[in-house]
Amino acid sequence: MSNNRGRGLQAGALGTFDTVVMAVAGSAPAYSIAATTAVLVGAVGLASPAALLYCAIPMLGIALAFSYLSRIDVNAGASYSWVGRTLHPFLGFLSGWALVVSATIFMVAGSLPAGSMTLALFDEELADNTALSTLVGAAWFVVMLLVVLGGARLTVRAQLLMSGIELAILALFAVLALFHSDNARAFDWSWLGFGQFDGVSGFASGALIAAFYYWGWDVTSNLSEETRNSRRTTGLAGLIGVGIVFLLFEAFTIAVNVVLSSRQIEENDANVLAVLGEEIWPGWGGKLLVVAVMLSTIATLETTLIQVTRSLFAMGRDRTMPSALGKVHRRWNTPWVAISVVGVVALVMLIASNLLGTVGDILSDAISAIGLQIAVYYGLAGLAVVVAYRKMLLRSAANFLLGGLWPLLGAVFMFWIFVESLSELSAAAITIGIGGLAVGLLPMLWYWRQGSDYYRPAKLDATHTVETDYVPDGLVVAQSRAHEGLPTDF
Repeated sequence: MSNNRGRGLQAGALGTFDTVVMAVAGSAPAYSIAATTAVLVGAVGLASPAALLYCAIPMLGIALAFSYLSRIDVNAGASYSWVGRTLHPFLGFLSGWALVVSATIFMVAGSLPAGSMTLALFDEELADNTALSTLVGAAWFVVMLLVVLGGARLTVRAQLLMSGIELAILALFAVLALFHSDNARAFDWSWLGFGQFDGVSGFASGALIAAFYYWGWDVTSNLSEETRNSRRTTGLAGLIGVGIVFLLFEAFTIAVNVVLSSRQIEENDANVLAVLGEEIWPGWGGKLLVVAVMLSTIATLETTLIQVTRSLFAMGRDRTMPSALGKVHRRWNTPWVAISVVGVVALVMLIASNLLGTVGDILSDAISAIGLQIAVYYGLAGLAVVVAYRKMLLRSAANFLLGGLWPLLGAVFMFWIFVESLSELSAAAITIGIGGLAVGLLPMLWYWRQGSDYYRPAKLDATHTVETDYVPDGLVVAQSRAHEGLPTDF
């Protein structure tokens, strides 16, 4: 085992196409539509397409922030490193912790539908059995845990297979939905306007849920140390991924509102895509879309495992968490301790979730809680890029817009929906969301007192990038890099 970055994660394991696939899979199109549409429609009704549209604009700003930052700091911790080296190490740690907590919660929110959808292939009534769904979902989780443990190459091969089938099925049904004539209601362009929202607080609630839809594309940044030409590839793949999933989300959310009645959506809150498939293609449609959701859910369990374990690996390497988390398996080049710890914690939480109620109840609170944590670390990354590139923003209009203004507006939007939505969320969602963040103060203060080098960072400045490696003996090795041309050029 080794904590040394040079002998750590498997460098160059992923190419450009692999990384784009991971970005799309990270947002889990079919899963997000199936698990979140009922929650979104319940919050904002026919304004659900508008919520996705108006959240996509600031989300692109955050994707631009990740793209620009990944060019000047390649680190498996991504926003954990960037925010710590630009704003403050405390904020950087909380940014990484927000991802760790949200991803761990997602192990429950993702594993349950994986089990539920698998059971729905055989018997739709079994899909509502929380205990059985938990058991089957746990089995899928363990399989994905072993795949992620096996290394980046094995991970991406499994992802190509699962996401390829998923996207082919979704594309087919997107086309079939256009020709479906038995509609519950007629499409209206007002669904894409602000008029359908119930005031500012209603818009904030919808935007918070919409943020969960998009979440996951940034897995490309957590894979940066394992990607070829990562300074360009990871950010570009994230932008492409956001664009692809936006089109899919809009198409299917509109289709759900057009084809299904409000009662159908409400009664099938954890399985809305299967009902849509049955309406569009009776007999086969429901089964095919269940397969798509099942594969999407399993695929995004894999990408989420990558995000949380790479983040914990970076924290362990920096000694802001137990250093054992930074250990890498000599054969598989994966952070095996971090993977094992996440696996045990997630399985315990998954079993405990049986006490919380039905699959739909668990998903609703979990999605809202995760939305709060996403808003925190995305918002901080949006601010970090402005600070890192502050000396370069006025050198060109592109730098000002793409590296400054747009990410800044994205950050402001994320913080706004965080604050505005607090009054609308359930006590359980707020407790999970805010309480999960607060727990992170304990390890942060403990390892700060222990003198981790992370809390004495080399500042991240786009005009003179300094890449800092933390090695086991506590020494800091700094390398200055003079870039040829602007590091922001696409």
